[in-house]
Amino acid sequence: MTQDIFIATGALFGMLAVIFGAFGAHALKKILSTAQLKSFEVGVRYQMYHALLLLFLGLSNYNITPTVYWAFTIGIIMFAFSIYGLVISDAKGRKLRFLGPITPLGGLLLVLGWVLLLCSAF
Repeated sequence: MTQDIFIATGALFGMLAVIFGAFGAHALKKILSTAQLKSFEVGVRYQMYHALLLLFLGLSNYNITPTVYWAFTIGIIMFAFSIYGLVISDAKGRKLRFLGPITPLGGLLLVLGWVLLLCSAF
């Protein structure tokens, strides 16, 4: 797996985090409760943290396995995007409850990515 994939994915997730953050701060601020807005911001924050990590890994000379890439990429999608879906659907009065179990699975994949990254250092 080339470093360009890490950079492109990190840049895409970073760009989306900025867009979603602005959307949450402006458009959604009027329709979300304080608790919902805080949850939305958690998704944006974790997405950005991991986007920056993917960029860093892509720009480094460190040889990262595809498993690390996929753990972070799928983890971001499952964690952050399920939070976005839960918050927005709840605000509209039609909470998509099936997304609830997806969030912690995404979190576990993010943790797994960090564990795999740690293991690859040794």
